[in-house]
Amino acid sequence: MERGRRPGLTQSRPGGYLHRVSEVAERYARVAEGFGSRLAAVPAVRWDSPSPCEGWAARDVVIHSAGVHRNVAAMLSPPAEPAADADPAFAWRSASAAVAAALSDPERAATEVKSRVGVMTFEQMVGTLLCADTLVHTWDLARATGLDERLDPEAVAVAHRFLLPRGEQMRVPGGFGPAVEPPPGADDQTRFLCFTGRRV
Repeated sequence: MERGRRPGLTQSRPGGYLHRVSEVAERYARVAEGFGSRLAAVPAVRWDSPSPCEGWAARDVVIHSAGVHRNVAAMLSPPAEPAADADPAFAWRSASAAVAAALSDPERAATEVKSRVGVMTFEQMVGTLLCADTLVHTWDLARATGLDERLDPEAVAVAHRFLLPRGEQMRVPGGFGPAVEPPPGADDQTRFLCFTGRRV
């Protein structure tokens, strides 16, 4: 840890004051890093490999995730980057950086936005729906490309708690498919993925 810094604090600007990094910002950073690390490691020959999402290859998972991030970031300001399918990896990195930047600004993070489950702050939107979506698609991308499928356990627990009472709201076209019965003795990640319709 950098000398003079305390856990949970970050400098807002050169020569500026220190402010506390929110739990959501820290958790989103871990979730985004998880997706980004798989994205960077995709073997060139695996971009067209089928994913657990019916009809989608690995490339389509990235295009979707980039588009979701772009749409979330656009809730606060118009997107400045090209559409996701122009360069999916670049589009995802750019949109993820925009989301992280918004979370670091208390005023923008507290801005109310409209989601499929109701009005919430931008920070709440990222901490619930966006983190959950990114976790699921991190696993999709890893499964499609033969990469590490382990997800951040704390982030999985938070996402599962949020989604459990909202399952039917999420099972719509473009959302989750029907839940799958998890195998006996399934761990938390497997139960979460089965809830989202994945066959692990």
